[in-house]
Amino acid sequence: MGFKTARLKQLSPGNYIAAVSGGVDSVVLLDLLVNSDEFLSDKFKFIVAHFDHGIRVDSDDDAKFVAELAKKYDLSFETKCEKLGSGASEELARNRRYAFLRALAKEHNAKIITAHHADDVVETVAINLKRGTGWRGLAILDSDIVRPLIDISKVEIIDYAKQHNLQWHEDSTNASDTYLRNRIRQRLVTLDDDSKRQILALRAQQVELKHQIDEEVAQLVGTGPDYGRYFFTQGDDLAALECLRFLTNRRLTRPQLERALIAIKTAKPGTIYEAGAGVEFGFTSRNFTIKLIK
Repeated sequence: MGFKTARLKQLSPGNYIAAVSGGVDSVVLLDLLVNSDEFLSDKFKFIVAHFDHGIRVDSDDDAKFVAELAKKYDLSFETKCEKLGSGASEELARNRRYAFLRALAKEHNAKIITAHHADDVVETVAINLKRGTGWRGLAILDSDIVRPLIDISKVEIIDYAKQHNLQWHEDSTNASDTYLRNRIRQRLVTLDDDSKRQILALRAQQVELKHQIDEEVAQLVGTGPDYGRYFFTQGDDLAALECLRFLTNRRLTRPQLERALIAIKTAKPGTIYEAGAGVEFGFTSRNFTIKLIK
């Protein structure tokens, strides 16, 4: 896991929303971006984005700090504050943060770039395994979001920050046992580098497997708009769930997919089934359609 700033050269020309919390990871990412060849090219545009979740009473200090960073680097700055409160879950905070980032990305026709690193991968795999994940729980952090530091360790990131005299803000909630990720992180402190490399390799294999399955599913289900109920009724349930995940644009959770499959098998013609997350199924005697509501 060598620290290779050359990874930033893999960025394709365009606009980027750089998610900066003020922590060491995103501060290092921002410094790498502004010191890259891409930063000097008129084919690239970087916008600093900060989401103030309002979980901590001092969270506005982070927003001010990131605003100053953007000013220092002469970059545009976008922020949003939501008073989620101290009782907000990690999931809620993450969902609201990404809703903000995706809205910005749409507004600026941009891609989102984050500072997720190798230790984040290991922690997320551990969390998903603890929760009893399926195989997709290992194919994590694989989406349209750009993550140039995904193979870089936390130790290397901190070393870079110290070597370049960077300043950052420590999130006080990182020391709290309230959040599962923090408890997992404390247990993984003693995990050796070889074990981490094996987990990263496993994750890479699962990501590749996911892409292969998605390609097969796309060919199998076709383009719609009608899909045969017979295949989903008589075929293997696991295969049917993978097909439904693809057709519903991955909006549904595993339990929601399972209930939708039951509806496909049992719903009367002419009925509508609302699966959640803006996904609606309509049925005839032989077929069904899927409507994705924004």
